Amino acid sequence: MKKFVINTMGCKSNQFESAFIKEELEKNGMIEVKSLEEADIYILNSCSVTQKSDNEAMYLLRHAKHKNPEIYTVLTGCMAQIEREKLLKNDFIDSVVGNDDKLDMYEFLSSGNNVLVSDIMSLDKFHYANLADTVKTRVYLKIQDGCDNRCSYCIIPFARGKSRSADSDYIINQINNFAGKGFKEVIFTGIHIGLWGKETDRTLVDLLSLVEEQTSIQRYRLGSLNPHEITDELLDFLSRSKKFCPHFHLSLQSACNKTLNSMNRFYKVEDYLKQIDKINEMFELPFLGSDIITGFAGETDEDFNITKNNLEKSGLTQIHTFPYSRRAGTKGADLPDQVDEKVKELRADIVKEISRKKYLEFVNKNLGTVKEVLIEKHPDKNTGCLKGLTRNYLSVIVNSNDSGLTNTLQNVKLEKYEDGKIFGRLI
Repeated sequence: MKKFVINTMGCKSNQFESAFIKEELEKNGMIEVKSLEEADIYILNSCSVTQKSDNEAMYLLRHAKHKNPEIYTVLTGCMAQIEREKLLKNDFIDSVVGNDDKLDMYEFLSSGNNVLVSDIMSLDKFHYANLADTVKTRVYLKIQDGCDNRCSYCIIPFARGKSRSADSDYIINQINNFAGKGFKEVIFTGIHIGLWGKETDRTLVDLLSLVEEQTSIQRYRLGSLNPHEITDELLDFLSRSKKFCPHFHLSLQSACNKTLNSMNRFYKVEDYLKQIDKINEMFELPFLGSDIITGFAGETDEDFNITKNNLEKSGLTQIHTFPYSRRAGTKGADLPDQVDEKVKELRADIVKEISRKKYLEFVNKNLGTVKEVLIEKHPDKNTGCLKGLTRNYLSVIVNSNDSGLTNTLQNVKLEKYEDGKIFGRLI
């Protein structure tokens, strides 16, 4: 029986797809192992959002061949989709599989071929992947793929194709399947979930209404949304929900209108700052995450200071930031006034410090409160105590080592924050 290692980079969609690949290979008699030396096949599900992630993918593949020269390497994911056959020029890459094709990984491995990369831009149907189980307490469900936006910094639409939505019946059945197996929380993921239902003139609110009415899942969480997709209708709906976890991730990218315009983003900073304030007013201590790119082409010191000042006064909880990475094939790569790499990194460090302060402020607001915590399967490595996640996305170490509480919802009082960790007491 063939043994395989699968390594996943990047987004939650990749994580879902890797779980599906693992499940399909195991159904067909293959065995997952952890050691490269023990494996026959190494599958890398890559990300290509930055040049750094491309470099990391190449390193991981080269490392796999170094550790086990006989191992058969498979590169799939966004990097494979974009670069295609040219990757086979590297002697440490044995095969290349496209983003949609990876969901038929067992068939590919049985075919004897070394490349399978379909024209993803021609796809107009969602590729269904029925994940039967998951090793985690919380389960991801991919409800959408692709992106119709053409942000000038982003290569992902060319790696994932146009937006394609999963049918609502499939989504409801999958959720009920997970709930029947005891899962308490589902996380909706996709490349651009705010576009769900676009093909049939339906909206995310339409889908969530069905989730509320037709499933027994106790908690659900949304993936990343663009600011203009978080409408008053959606907020009003979610504020009334007993299942929704008050955790928002806003794909902001910049807090300067000039830079947003250059990025081909269709909203204004002042509008989403008001929106953030509204979310904080409508929900009890909601977690508000965001993405910010520093050093996009043409971003001056003045532009960055505008971003910095707006982020500091915003009601965000946490900011995921990274320096702009030029991607061949995007409009941004050819724009004038590219920013020096060291300046990009310096600006990213400044935003990271803003994020650190905001997160600490948010944690302090939560200390002393009682939160519903979903106890996870794996205890904290240092203390041996249980750990879990609040509805508002705080990881908590709980004063118990009772494994019988795994995958249950418990009321926990958040008592202290120490060495970057939140400690709580079972109520």
